Amino acid sequence: MSGSNSSSSNSSKMAVPQAKEAMNRFKQEVASEIGVPLKEGYNGDLTSAQAGSIGGEMVKKMIMRQEEQMTK
Repeated sequence: MSGSNSSSSNSSKMAVPQAKEAMNRFKQEVASEIGVPLKEGYNGDLTSAQAGSIGGEMVKKMIMRQEEQMTK
């Protein structure tokens, strides 16, 4: 059980750290598309629904892109 805390503290680390900037741009793009006022830095004023909609839309787009690549 002692290992369970370490996995939650690493949940925000990226598997490919070099992709961080690209993911931030992607997040900004998705937020803009769905009308969520995401800004640089702190966004604690967003509702859970707003924050969740950004992540959900990002996942949806990533899955669509992967499916497109798999069919080529």
